Formats: sequence, structure tokens, C-alpha cells
Amino acid sequence: MLSRYLTTASLLAIAALPARADLVVLQYHHVSDQTPASTSTEVDLFRKQLERIQQLELEVVPLDSATKAALAGELKDQQQVAITFDDAYESVWSTAMPMLEESGYPYTIFVNTRAVGSEGYMTWDQLAQASQQPGVVIANHSHDHGHLPQRPEETREHWRRRVTDSLDQAQSMLQDRLGVNEPMFAYPYGEYDAGVETLVEEREWFGYGQQSGAIGADSDPGRLPRFPMATAYGQLESLDNKLRSRALPVDFSKLPDGIVADNPPRLTLTLPEELNASALTCFASGQGRIPADIEGQTVSVQAPEAFDTRRFRYNCTYPAGQGRFYWLSQQWVDLSQPED
Repeated sequence: MLSRYLTTASLLAIAALPARADLVVLQYHHVSDQTPASTSTEVDLFRKQLERIQQLELEVVPLDSATKAALAGELKDQQQVAITFDDAYESVWSTAMPMLEESGYPYTIFVNTRAVGSEGYMTWDQLAQASQQPGVVIANHSHDHGHLPQRPEETREHWRRRVTDSLDQAQSMLQDRLGVNEPMFAYPYGEYDAGVETLVEEREWFGYGQQSGAIGADSDPGRLPRFPMATAYGQLESLDNKLRSRALPVDFSKLPDGIVADNPPRLTLTLPEELNASALTCFASGQGRIPADIEGQTVSVQAPEAFDTRRFRYNCTYPAGQGRFYWLSQQWVDLSQPED
């Protein structure tokens, strides 16, 4: 049910937009009760998330083809979900995969190749077996899982060599060891800058982040959103809103790359004429709802206080009718803060 605070103008604006669905991508790391909580989804919660997807009768689809369809605006009114795992942790093999096989759901594993076979990670043999299963795709998550944006003290030449080596070495190893060469890349830590995006674009890969939201026709292929599903973020009471969300209809390619120049940063969006700008609601990590400056269809938001973390987000939502929401998440990276 839409909020009772929506105006008649807001309701008419929602009705004027085309009724279409978008692609929601779920992002997991560990599926375990024993691993670090910040990157883990409890086993029972993961099982219940899969059950909820089935109850909502959402189609779970391969990531690559679904991303192409979403960017082309070809999903129409059919809401789709894709499932992804970053890092190829051992719990994906031992815990998540049997449940996914039982559900018949396809999924993608993004691999940082240097870690393969290390304690707590899948082995090359396990990845090979997984890649032979119907609907399972293995893709690139860099070789060393390093922070990819150019460091403040780093020369452009050194940065380009460092990042190029990590991207290409991982892709070559996946090709040599598994015979796979998927055009998809997941940014380590969800961090990227304009230069990293360019390297991904040059390779004709899709680039997936860790900022939340759905993928739609206006999304940027180099900074595609995924909903983090660690236990703190994947609780069932908020899951339906995420699974049924739509991409906010703005030109994502015009958004900043997220590297912080001023802290707190300012985000400016231009909404289509069909939307009532005053109905957009934005929140900042750890600071709650933040005020918006509105001029016509342009909305500008800035958190009231500076952030002391390396990564943080502004999340903005807009009611889309039938209990659904348009969603946009802007991830920020403060390079003055230490790397993980």
C-alpha cells in the first residue's frame, strides 16, 4: 500500500510511468553461521530468502543475459532476480550450492583467483565441477582483490599497470583453468572510479558494484547495482521491497563515480517530469534521512555531517505503485581513509 502521505499529484505521476519490471541482483559472500557477520548470511536466513523468492513467483535468471535484457528495456512487466556470490568462499560450495541445486536456480560466482585453494575458499577442482553444472557461471573478481581506484600517492602509470594486471591475470586464469571467459566483473569492495570503469568498458565487460538497487534501461553498464544480502541487510521484513524494486528512472551515467572530493559529498539528481520531486526520500549511512533541496525536477542531497569511514552510501527511494519502490544507491569512497 502506498504511503498515506502521498499527494494526488504523486499518485498521478506514478500512474503516468510505464508499468515495467527490472532486474534485481542479490549479492552474497559467505553462507554460514560461523564466518564474520559483516559478510555472512546465516544458513536459515538464506533458505528462507530462497523460499520467499519462490513464494513471490519471481523468475531467477542467469546474470549475463538478464542484465542485457534489463539494459535494453526488454523485461516489460516480468520481474527477475539473479543470484551472485563474491570471493568463492568454501561455504558457497558446501552450503549454498546444494540448496540452489534443489531450487533449480542459476547463479554466478565471482572469483578472486589468487585466493583459490586457500583456507576457507573453494578449490580449482570445486570451481571446475561447479562450472559444469547447468546455470552456474564463474566470473572475474580480480586476481588479488585489491582496492582498484587510483590511490592519492599513486602515479597514473603505476595505477593502470596494477589494475590492468589484476583484471587480466584473473581473466586469463579463469580461461586457462576452467575454460570460461565471461564478460562480467565484480568490483572488490564495490569500489571503482572513472578510470576503473573505463578499463572495464574497454574489455566490454559489465561492472557490478555493491550499492543497492535494481538494474533497468537507464542503468550504467559499468556500475550496476546489487543488493547486499548479509544477515544485517537481508532480513525478510525488508526483502520484498528489494526483490520487487525498480531502478529510479534517471540517467545513471551522469552520476558521480563516487570518489569523495568534499566530505560530506553532495548528490544531485534530475527526475523525469512524470515524477513529483518532493516524494523522493534519501538516507545516508548511519545518519538517517537527509534533507533535500528541490528546484523543479532537480533534487540535491547532502548529509549533515562528515563521514569517518572509507565507504558509505546515499540511498534514495520513490514510491512506484502497488507497494513497490524506485531505488537508487550512490556509493561513496573516501580515499583519505585507510584501505581494508
